[in-house]
Amino acid sequence: MGTTDRSGDGWVTCARGHRHWGRYGAAGLLLVADGRVLLQLRAEWSHHGGTWGIPGGALARGETAVEGALRETLEEAGIVLPPSAVTGRSVVDHGGWSYATVLAAVEEVLPVVPDDGESDDLRWVPVDQVEDLLLHPGFAASWPGLAAAAGVRLRIVVDGANVVGSRPDGWWRDRAGAAQRLRDRLAGLEVPGDVLPDGLAPPLGSWSPEVVLVVEGAARRTIAVANGPGVVAAPGSGDDEIVRQAAEGTIVVTSDADLQSRCRAVGAVAVGASWLLRLLDAA
Repeated sequence: MGTTDRSGDGWVTCARGHRHWGRYGAAGLLLVADGRVLLQLRAEWSHHGGTWGIPGGALARGETAVEGALRETLEEAGIVLPPSAVTGRSVVDHGGWSYATVLAAVEEVLPVVPDDGESDDLRWVPVDQVEDLLLHPGFAASWPGLAAAAGVRLRIVVDGANVVGSRPDGWWRDRAGAAQRLRDRLAGLEVPGDVLPDGLAPPLGSWSPEVVLVVEGAARRTIAVANGPGVVAAPGSGDDEIVRQAAEGTIVVTSDADLQSRCRAVGAVAVGASWLLRLLDAA
């Protein structure tokens, strides 16, 4: 919950008549590394003290779930994570109060320090041993669904030329500029779980995917511009590079029927440009 005096601190009663901490809701971080998740043993004096859960607490006014979860993890575990580590989000809405579990992943187990007085212990626990612990009731109820999504990273490969060319907005006058605008729109993309092709990923409220934008021809100089999702300049055929980037479980965005067939042959899921554009327009 953090120890700083923030405007979100305080108890509220939800529409179900339950009392919850956080006037603007609350969020926590489920961090995964090498098949383990970071769990916090709540201090005995705290609400549900003596149970295991994830670092988290009240959101400040105007703070997003990701911002709050990352801040609380820094305060309670001493871990600094970039937003790019986030893989998804699950929200439990009680009516007038909600709790967001932000999922994140790193490659290696990180050192942790319980330094805010609200943790009696912090421990990296193997995923298959989490249920052996005495869990916080809210976390226990959510864990079965979260366990399936823990450590999963959705990957989207975008056929830049095809997506840019799908709308007659004058892109042909400045192909590199059009590719850069697409790159900028892809930064921070969130994909609602209910728009994913069936069976592609475990159920989750939303996913924060790894995005690879493949560019070719005059758009290649986009690769030299920082700030945005991964950009790959095809050394030759853009289609060939997209197939190289595709893999089982990857979403490939292109409306080119032949390229869709090639990507499906290597196990990827192919969707049309309109699927992505609807997401970007709704953001």
